[in-house]
Amino acid sequence: MSSSQDLTAQSAPDTGASTNAQASQEAARLGRAYHACGNVNIIVDSCADFAPEVAQALGVEVIGFPFVMEDGEHTDDLWRSMSAHEFYDRMRAGDRVTTSAVTPGHYLEVFERAAAEGTPTVYLAFTRGLSSSVDAARQAAEMVRSAHPGFELYVVDNLCPSAAAELLAIEAVRQASRGLTAAELVAWAEEARYYIHGYFTLESFDALARGGRIPPAAATVGGKLDIKPELSYDTNGALTLRGMCRGRRKALRAILADFKENYLGAEGGDDHLPMAIVSSDAEKDARWLADQVRKEPGCSDVPIIHSSVSPVIGAHVGPGMVALLFWGKDRREALSFTDRIARRVRGQ
Repeated sequence: MSSSQDLTAQSAPDTGASTNAQASQEAARLGRAYHACGNVNIIVDSCADFAPEVAQALGVEVIGFPFVMEDGEHTDDLWRSMSAHEFYDRMRAGDRVTTSAVTPGHYLEVFERAAAEGTPTVYLAFTRGLSSSVDAARQAAEMVRSAHPGFELYVVDNLCPSAAAELLAIEAVRQASRGLTAAELVAWAEEARYYIHGYFTLESFDALARGGRIPPAAATVGGKLDIKPELSYDTNGALTLRGMCRGRRKALRAILADFKENYLGAEGGDDHLPMAIVSSDAEKDARWLADQVRKEPGCSDVPIIHSSVSPVIGAHVGPGMVALLFWGKDRREALSFTDRIARRVRGQ
């Protein structure tokens, strides 16, 4: 990358970008502070699309989600056993990928280890808006709390798909290193998750059609007309369609427009917070997007974390997804007044 602040995942060495020393040192500093503090054990999962070196530096445990390809079941291990390029090339060749929720038994193993260690633990879970796994995590957590009275164990729906969850975890580690207790960190995360934005586009509708999320006919028409969607996620973590664009470049520019509208940066006093750009084997467009972000006022030195879309999310979006994720305005402010009423009724 042209910027000295870009941090590229080790899983994508073919991009031509190098890991930046300053960004790596910042990740390592957070990791050291986390271990030195030791007051909260933070657990995340692979659907946060972590850059592997970031997860390692932060010292968080990453629960690998399962997925199945034609050669059998795999566990998402942050691209250690299969490169992102290989995975998406197999999808391009017709290998169908399916996913399933993590079982309560698997969560039970993870949480029992945490209980044995004894440090208050917070699991920032993949959003209920896209997976029922968080329900299994809560079941397992209840069993562990019953077996270990007094052990602090919290499960938080991050409401953030993909690397939005990575950004939440990075800042959660920093807040823990500054002294937040586990209970305070839960309250912090439940508020902070609404300030992370994510906008993305897809190369085609094929994976969405295979997963039953859109009709096959719609995917066919979209392909013939070169229609590219711009998508995001709502305050419940579910995917939302923001618009349809004729052509890839217009979709990428739509992402930039939403970034300009919602990013606060120095204006909000948060210009130190990193952004994230993830792609499903679409590094050229990811680099273009990063270059455009760099041209925006106040963004020339903000750390940008680059990583690959995980197999679990990739199974549903297919090759060619590109996403920009960042801290910005409170997303609840964009709710209609009827949605605001509904949230108040639910006590949210």
